[in-house]
Amino acid sequence: MPPDLLLASTSQYRRALLERLRVPFGAVAPGVDEVAQPGEAPEATALRLAEAKARAVASVRPGAVVIGSDQVAMLDGKVLSKPGTHAAALAQLLASRRRAAVFHTAVCVLDSAGIVQVLNVPTTVYYRDYSDAQAERYLEIEQPYDCAGSAKIEGLGIALVERVESTDPTALIGLPLIALVGMLQRAGIAVPPA
Repeated sequence: MPPDLLLASTSQYRRALLERLRVPFGAVAPGVDEVAQPGEAPEATALRLAEAKARAVASVRPGAVVIGSDQVAMLDGKVLSKPGTHAAALAQLLASRRRAAVFHTAVCVLDSAGIVQVLNVPTTVYYRDYSDAQAERYLEIEQPYDCAGSAKIEGLGIALVERVESTDPTALIGLPLIALVGMLQRAGIAVPPA
């Protein structure tokens, strides 16, 4: 019998991505403070938080295989957080046009023996030269206020993007499944399931 699999996240996007693998899993809120440490590089923040989330859930569910993930987006040296409001999302989109943002998506798998696998999958998003009116229309339609960078690549946000460079197309949405499959298999969970 394979060990229980838990996703250390309440993100609907990460749950939907993990469901693609058709492996039974549960989701548990990790309760981790997601603030970057002073002077911490974006990649280091994503890696640290992915592991911290996995460890937090593993501490209350020993014997489970736990997946933690975190994403930190950067544009011109500044973090692109979840905007929360229309005004903040519009500011992000207007700052992003004709530029490239890098999304660091880290994933951690902590197995029942305490073995940790952690990896960052960077994705570079090149934004189009869209007008202020196009950005406004996009926000009115999709309202991506819970999305770092304010453009949901899996939805209409694709209209604002010129190209994406990554080794894993799901990393940008929040959980790099290509990397995760290998990590799960090394932790004793078959994908596709038996």
